[in-house]
Amino acid sequence: MTIMLLLVTTLAMIAIWWLSQQRLTGKPWLETGTADTIHADGPGRLPAEKVGLGVFLAVVSALFALFASAYSMRMHMASDWRSLPLPWLLWPNTGLLVLSSLALGWAQLAARHGRAESLRNALAAGGGSALLFLAGQVLACQQLAAAGFYMAANPANAFFYLLTALHGLHLLGGLVALGRAAARLSQGGATRRMTLAVDLCALYWHFLLLVWLAVLALLLHG
Repeated sequence: MTIMLLLVTTLAMIAIWWLSQQRLTGKPWLETGTADTIHADGPGRLPAEKVGLGVFLAVVSALFALFASAYSMRMHMASDWRSLPLPWLLWPNTGLLVLSSLALGWAQLAARHGRAESLRNALAAGGGSALLFLAGQVLACQQLAAAGFYMAANPANAFFYLLTALHGLHLLGGLVALGRAAARLSQGGATRRMTLAVDLCALYWHFLLLVWLAVLALLLHG
């Protein structure tokens, strides 16, 4: 239960910080000027894409929090729970995901400064590291299965496969968005829309890194 509370608290703090940066506490009914001026995009305006991503991340946070709660309760409910040895590959895999998140941060800086070549390299590094992470996760699951730790053999095994697969699916979705951003870059260089796309990908990547660290802590606890 402690790990679950830590996960929920961490994600909630990140969400509160992010929302505080978007000036959602503004009072548009007190603004002056024409309608076009009021509704025009500006430095304090929150793009609809970021609002949508924020809502999606909130839903994903709730989903992982529910699984963390179920994991904690199931672990203490019955005597059939037998912790499985975590594959050593999870540690280099975690390093790859950290590198991928750092590469997306690099991509953000390159996009904001209009450095198309650096942006291209950063996106390639971030996507490549993420693909290696996913390949490593699949290999780790195969190693567990080869050692006899099958999904149906034990509740702890089932939760390991479920949590890693759920996180991997979300990362695959992020890779699709990253591929679209890279394709847009190849067509026209670093633009305002390109910068927004990279910002969204970077935010998603940082979020998934934090989720994975929380999941890893949960698995170590079990």
